[in-house]
Amino acid sequence: MSLQTVLVIDDERDIRELLTITLGRMDLQVDAVGTVAEARRALSEKTYDLCFTDMRLPDGDGQEIIELISSTAPDTPVAMITAYGNVDAAVNALKAGAFDFVSKPVDIQMLRGLVRTALKLAEEKRNGVGAAKPGDSSERLIGDSPAMQQVRATIGKLARNQAPVYIAGESGVGKELVARLIHEQGPRASGPFVPVNCGAIPSELMESEFFGHRKGSFTGASSDKEGLFQAAQGGTLFLDEVAELPLHMQVKLLRAIQEKAVRPIGGRDEIPVDARILSATHKNLSQLVEQGQFRQDLFYRINVIELRVPPLRERRGDVPLLSAFILKALAGKSGEPVGQLLPAARQALEAYEFPGNVRELENILERAMAMCDGNSIDADDLMLPQRAPRSSFQESMPTMGGHAPPPAADNGGLDDYISNLERTAIIKALEESRYNKTAAARKLGITFRALRYKLKKLGID
Repeated sequence: MSLQTVLVIDDERDIRELLTITLGRMDLQVDAVGTVAEARRALSEKTYDLCFTDMRLPDGDGQEIIELISSTAPDTPVAMITAYGNVDAAVNALKAGAFDFVSKPVDIQMLRGLVRTALKLAEEKRNGVGAAKPGDSSERLIGDSPAMQQVRATIGKLARNQAPVYIAGESGVGKELVARLIHEQGPRASGPFVPVNCGAIPSELMESEFFGHRKGSFTGASSDKEGLFQAAQGGTLFLDEVAELPLHMQVKLLRAIQEKAVRPIGGRDEIPVDARILSATHKNLSQLVEQGQFRQDLFYRINVIELRVPPLRERRGDVPLLSAFILKALAGKSGEPVGQLLPAARQALEAYEFPGNVRELENILERAMAMCDGNSIDADDLMLPQRAPRSSFQESMPTMGGHAPPPAADNGGLDDYISNLERTAIIKALEESRYNKTAAARKLGITFRALRYKLKKLGID
């Protein structure tokens, strides 16, 4: 079996020697040159499995090398060697097609991890591996519309490098699913995928959650704890709702991403971390930058490549496919027959705007399955907001023993008001039927399945 080959391009002899020795110990054959001209000659004579290039060279720059390899040997990953802290150069290299970057002075442990990931990627490309596997998340990225075909094609390209990706899109479009696909179709698929909702972590715990802490570093720190960056080692860290990060954490996150290292609270030394960063939010991040609520340097760093996931109203033709998939999944959970959309229900869904996107469609269909008779869903069973501004409970409800309906909360909307009405009516019916749910459902004029759904939704035991 022939050795895998690496080309190193750097005008500093010390760097060339360091990389030659380090990569040689990994059983790799290394060619090292110091100029763009020498690199062009080497690339014309041999195909390499991996290439490292400095940004600044005596007769040109590394950008030329990246562009040359992208056009002549697209399956060869290129890693840029940049000066310490030169984020602009690293970002430009990634945008030009570089696989990743390594900063001087070179961290040997980080370098080895980068090489292993890059060579695995190169091998998968040659063998045609890395496409979606049966049973993985790709089966849930439903839709044949041009917009979704474009998303799938972009995911395939993004999976092949290590550039940070910012996934933009409204709530409920499936941003985490897209992030999982980028992870699963890339060379880090065997590593962990660590999703974190930045808006769900209390501000005072964020540093500990992201970077870990040492025992005794603060009150309650009874043992060492690894952070999310360490948990994602060798895999992908997905920062969902990244716009929710407070400014002080944005600074610390930026440093961790730039230096590829974290320092746990109470720790003396930095720990190298090897995790690809994917991020997302439903907010307009560039607008938040203009308003001073999100750091421009962090935005610049995480938004190397942007992938927009279209809202459902821009791909209405996918609604029947999505509905069929969701109904089949619901039947699998409940053990009941698969729900069928009647023509009127299908037309109503295709005409609806879906402010909550795919997540809202899932909720609508789950509710419809609970409310419909049998397994045929009609338009009325969908209870779409534009079709049902009033509550059927409110019109047909008895006077509840002379008690007035509960008032709407001062700060609640129509949904809260209707939920309060439903809760009151259901509890009364249960009490009158001595908690016989079948009898209570009959008293309310709904199916047993609909009552069971509402008990779960309203949190009534």
